[in-house]
Amino acid sequence: MAADRYDFKALQDKWKPRWQAEGLYRTGNDLSRPKYYCLDFFPYPSGSGLSVGHLRNYVPTDVISRMKRMQGFNVLHPMGWDAFGLPAENFALQKGVHPAITTSENVANYKRQLALAETSYDWSREINSSAPDYYRWTQWFFLLLHERGLAYQAEGYQWFCELCGTVLANEQVENGNCWRHEKPVGKRKLKQWYFRITQYADRLLADLDTVDWPDHIKLMQRNWIGKSIGSEVTFQAEEPGTGARLDLPIFTTRIDTIFGVTYMVVAPESPLVARLTAPAQKAAVDAYVDASRAKSEIERTSTDKEKTGVFLGSYAINPLSGDRVPIWTADYVLAHYGTGIVMAVPAHDTRDYAFARGYDLPIRVVIMPASGDAPEGEAYTEPGTMHASGRFTGLPSPEAIGALNAEIESRGIGKKTINFKFRDWLISRQRYWGAPIPVVHCNGCGAQPVPPEQLPVVLPSMSEFRPSGTGKGPLATVPEFVRTSCPKCSGPAERETDTMDGFACSSWYFLRFPDSTNNRAAFDRETAQYWLPVDLYVGGAEHAVMHLLYARFWTKVMYDAGLVSFQEPFYRLRNQGMVLGSDGQKMSKSKGNVVTPDEVVEKYGCDTLRAFMLFLGSFETEVAWSDEAITGISRFHYRVWDLITGRRDSEVKPATSPDALASAMRELERQRNVAIKRVTQEVEGFSFNTAVAALMELSNAMTDTSLLAGVRGSEGWEKAVETMLLLLAPISPFLSEELWEATGRRERSGSVHVQSWPTWEEAALARQTVEYPVQINGKVRDRVNVAADTADDALRAVVLARENVKKHVEGKQIAKFIVVPGRLVSIAVK
Repeated sequence: MAADRYDFKALQDKWKPRWQAEGLYRTGNDLSRPKYYCLDFFPYPSGSGLSVGHLRNYVPTDVISRMKRMQGFNVLHPMGWDAFGLPAENFALQKGVHPAITTSENVANYKRQLALAETSYDWSREINSSAPDYYRWTQWFFLLLHERGLAYQAEGYQWFCELCGTVLANEQVENGNCWRHEKPVGKRKLKQWYFRITQYADRLLADLDTVDWPDHIKLMQRNWIGKSIGSEVTFQAEEPGTGARLDLPIFTTRIDTIFGVTYMVVAPESPLVARLTAPAQKAAVDAYVDASRAKSEIERTSTDKEKTGVFLGSYAINPLSGDRVPIWTADYVLAHYGTGIVMAVPAHDTRDYAFARGYDLPIRVVIMPASGDAPEGEAYTEPGTMHASGRFTGLPSPEAIGALNAEIESRGIGKKTINFKFRDWLISRQRYWGAPIPVVHCNGCGAQPVPPEQLPVVLPSMSEFRPSGTGKGPLATVPEFVRTSCPKCSGPAERETDTMDGFACSSWYFLRFPDSTNNRAAFDRETAQYWLPVDLYVGGAEHAVMHLLYARFWTKVMYDAGLVSFQEPFYRLRNQGMVLGSDGQKMSKSKGNVVTPDEVVEKYGCDTLRAFMLFLGSFETEVAWSDEAITGISRFHYRVWDLITGRRDSEVKPATSPDALASAMRELERQRNVAIKRVTQEVEGFSFNTAVAALMELSNAMTDTSLLAGVRGSEGWEKAVETMLLLLAPISPFLSEELWEATGRRERSGSVHVQSWPTWEEAALARQTVEYPVQINGKVRDRVNVAADTADDALRAVVLARENVKKHVEGKQIAKFIVVPGRLVSIAVK
């Protein structure tokens, strides 16, 4: 029998060990059942531990996983650790401790805090990306990419963070700063490893239409990939001093403006800059190029920034107009977009217009708007009719683009083409804490992949692993790691000393969870065929153009290699909103506004923490923590306890008529079915706050009904109790389990958490009767119960025949009689 008073601490101490002993959360092995794979984003176990903000996605996914188990699904709900990478290494450097030690300590703390929230993870499938038995297969995937021509080494200028001591991928530079802090980054010329993600650009775009993802995430990926349909046209120039002819291919989406070119721009990073620079301009050009390398792409391409550049002292010939135009270098042109060379049309491009005005360059109008008047003081950037464009004059822009593409192709000076903004994925890192790149460098044979049977290339233990900032990683200082033999010729060779970007580890981890102890392969294909793709994936929107894009790329490579049968790893994606401190600001130790699961569970219990995380507000929106609001959830749990245990039986009315009792029980049955439908659909639809509200409404209905004599112990009451506990189980696991046992149900059928999820009857949702409060001049004077389908005229007759109504309207004129269907009757008299 349950205790007289709700004691959440006693319940937690009672049920935690029992559930663990029963293996309640272990993944089922019956592969004939339908599956449901629910996954949280791979977390980095930081030294700060969890705040309640982290539970904004961990609790909802746990609730869904619990519900799906009760609905008969084989549920895979695992957890692991994205332990390699810059964050873990930087934390270890701050503490003066090896990252293997700090990672182990942080993982233990995370697991302890997740246990406080009773997240139902199957810990038998736990993985850690820094473990050799995991990164062995990360290295194996590198070899797969290399074998398929998708991993290569190249030299070029790359973003370099002096504070982190390593290069960064373009996606890891935000507003000119390193993504891990607010320090600006510059560029260095280094030889690096890349993955050829650009080969998959079209498929990465097209397959966004096949997944259930938020529209803004899809848009972010589309914009990052940046597909543009346009034309490539070759201009020609003379190299100063030698007179050699140089081809200058440009990419443009507006070839209809080509007769308006008045100058050319070459990106400062382009090797053509040196060849096109006249001797008299060399000093100015070199200084400008050096200065541009210190600027971020955001800064360089900002529309608010004043455009700068330097004339190279050379000229190009427009192949269609024959005009001779000057060539400049300017940092608003990026080497990686298009060809790194731009035909500048200041009359019809905003940036070109600003640059031309700044340097007094010609502005030639060649597109006229439909009104026939070219705007003054600004560029006209919309389509129109070609003007001053030779034999193409008078053509509308769309028709002109087709005609000009045909012209350049027939003359062999260009073609219609497609361009993408994003670049190949830079994966080299000059840091210690990462998976070593499985490549050996031989003077005779070049770069050779490590044979698969020699994996893993184990990361050696180092006491001094601080980055040198020289462009070489710490592994370069370990002779016993570096010195090896070439797998091809057996001669002396050296290992690659860069490690892989941490995002490589998280690009395939979802495939490891279904088969986490496999030592023969990264995953078993039949097991993957059953569990994948992930049915529900939940985490922060900040990974839209990094992890999510990279994981999609790796999955498509695996599909092409015949390793998996699906092309998208995550069918359904949802992003949680941030939980702010009670002061409305982002939680941080410096602000002193961090709320931890530890303190909340200590004060209110696990169930209240879980229910409040759901009740805070809409899942996707930003919400502020409230110490006052959480007490409302706590009171709800106490009310449910009192309701089910019968602590309010003394308030039962002494007598109830059979008709009144039958009517009340019919309404309770309706409310029960409404609650089942609402909780089921709203949990599925991520409307967790309204799902909790539906349980509160069912609790209120049960409370009202319980006050009638003859209710408790009836079949209808027991059905309502059972439904309440089943619906509450995924949200408040301890309270529901204790009450399930207290009412004798656990002894009969086992844990509440292994029961079948209730279903509703659509026909039972309709109201049989409706109670109308009757307002007269704004005050409620009576209440009347009528059949739900009562017509307004009949309702009026019933209301006006009531004694309480008569004494307030007799002798007065009824000015208004208003019926709000199903809710209210309002009468105005004068």
